Amino acid sequence: MSEAATAPQTPAGTADGVFLVHGLGGTQYDLGSMHKRLRNAGFVTHSLTLPGHGTKPEDLVGVTAEDWIDAVVAKYREIRDAHPTLHVMGMCMGSLLSAALAERERHAKGRLVLLAAPIYIDGWATPWYRGLRPLLYGVPGLRRRMKIEEEDPFGIKNEQLRAIVKAKFERGENFHYRWVPLECLRQVDRLRTIVMRAAKRIPCPTLVVHAREDELTSLRSANYLVETIGGGRARMVVLEDSYHMICVDNDKEIVAKNVLEFFGAALPGATSALANDPRMSGQELHAAVGVLTGHLAAGDFNAVRALGIPDLAWVHPGHNKIAGAHVGKAFASLAARLPELGAPKFTAFGTPVWNRGVALVPATLVASREGASLESQGSLLCAWHGGRLLELRWFADEVEREDEFFGPPDPAASGPSELERAFEAATAASRTLRTAPDNETLLGLYSLFKQASAGDVAGERPGALDMVGRAKYDAWAKRKGTGRDDAMRQYVALVEDLKRRETATA
Repeated sequence: MSEAATAPQTPAGTADGVFLVHGLGGTQYDLGSMHKRLRNAGFVTHSLTLPGHGTKPEDLVGVTAEDWIDAVVAKYREIRDAHPTLHVMGMCMGSLLSAALAERERHAKGRLVLLAAPIYIDGWATPWYRGLRPLLYGVPGLRRRMKIEEEDPFGIKNEQLRAIVKAKFERGENFHYRWVPLECLRQVDRLRTIVMRAAKRIPCPTLVVHAREDELTSLRSANYLVETIGGGRARMVVLEDSYHMICVDNDKEIVAKNVLEFFGAALPGATSALANDPRMSGQELHAAVGVLTGHLAAGDFNAVRALGIPDLAWVHPGHNKIAGAHVGKAFASLAARLPELGAPKFTAFGTPVWNRGVALVPATLVASREGASLESQGSLLCAWHGGRLLELRWFADEVEREDEFFGPPDPAASGPSELERAFEAATAASRTLRTAPDNETLLGLYSLFKQASAGDVAGERPGALDMVGRAKYDAWAKRKGTGRDDAMRQYVALVEDLKRRETATA
């Protein structure tokens, strides 16, 4: 019987997957919002907790490079046949493990992304005596007892984020090990050697992303990988405004954009959507447009937002109060202002015209206020990918009629308001508190943040066994009906009060 006949069959319509591998001492949070960004793009994400991680640093003693490689290989084999395409991506030590995996398993079912791979530990913040590590490894018992501590700048160039990380360490939060045993560095050095020997045999297309100012590992590492894997299979992106933790630092959007493009994902914008497979069947696309037009007919733009990716864009023509490109939070701000601008909604939908994941739907925009009414005919363009709405564009036949009805744009409404900026600042400040607030206060912060960000609580109440989830749900539910602005004001006031108390007791 042929190999093709005996190979496991992937179910039709199954989404592509991405396997993400974290770094030394870390967790999946090393990769910032990449899990979320990939899921928004229609991928199924997988990860694992490496041996010795997720508990306490002492548990890393006795774990070898081979243990890490074996764990990654086992997870890969577990998920490999569940997707038509499976990409692999790693951060820091996770990128070394991803490279070792790709070579060992002859990975050809997808692509490989190596983020800040430490082939050489020679960044600007590493001490001059770094080359003496092999001598220390030979001292009996030292490599198990000696601690290598995480120090400022913690791999982060962004000063605000660095302050947040520092505060988390001072509070003792277990989001990342504060130190690792010297023995761990010995195992990383062994892993580096394994990868250096194996890199030339990596068979799949590879993207290497590295920061020019990486304080742990210089660009020499990225150059080595691209040259050894080969220019025909590997290419490099150099970041100019980050240190080592590139998935959370200043260039995180550049990282996400390059990764998504490398994986062939559709990005926000009709042009990119047209150039990509929507990863939705014809029936799914028609159903999605039906749900969208239902929300638009009701004028429920918050429900429209829920159909989309976080950076969902609404593009409206003209020179008036609702015209412009409203992306992500700006779309939320627009939705909050629409009721006072005539509560616009859409009606008289025509038959959609399709081009892959993009539909063009004839419609009429209607609105009324203060005795005036508007009926503006045109077409709606909506772009879809992986079950999520990427972008909405309204093409009005007579833009001037909308300009007259909605009136000239309000300069104060462009960009985030003063309250929105204060809310963003308070959100960042809440993460720098030296002492964690009591549970009641934490629930207050959580519920106000959710009410300001997402509106009234939605979904089912968690079961009795999920006590934390139920408490958070109930706290949020108590805010039902609180307006977005009021929730933001209360959140800002609560954070300011907590900061004042902290200063007074310092």
